Amino acid sequence: MDPIVIEEISQMIRKSRQKIEAARHCLAAGDIDDAVSRAYYAVFHAAKAALLIAGINVYTHDGLKQMFGLHLVKNNLIEKEFGKILNSLKEDRENGDYDLITYFDEEEVRDSIEKADRFIKRILLFLKERGIETEDIL
Repeated sequence: MDPIVIEEISQMIRKSRQKIEAARHCLAAGDIDDAVSRAYYAVFHAAKAALLIAGINVYTHDGLKQMFGLHLVKNNLIEKEFGKILNSLKEDRENGDYDLITYFDEEEVRDSIEKADRFIKRILLFLKERGIETEDIL
């Protein structure tokens, strides 16, 4: 695989890990809406890395959702559960970022962060299965 693409994937995984940590910090600080947003962005960057394996680069949130489903979930490369995580976190992020009043509770946000963490781990396995070692990225 092209070393430039591998480096781009590495950068996306690093960004994904930074965002999941930011989600945890926001939650600890009581910033529920931003914790949800950061959890989504952790998934967003990991999903973009997975799509790069197939040579697909997306530029919008809806494009990411559609291409992830079409190229990875529908082709049975990634389980449906992870497509659902991406979709639900995207919706929650939009609610948290744009709605004036949100109703997320701390337990829901912990669950969202845990799902984002599982998503990232699944993408790391997906990358490893395709010859991209991620130990140095973590």
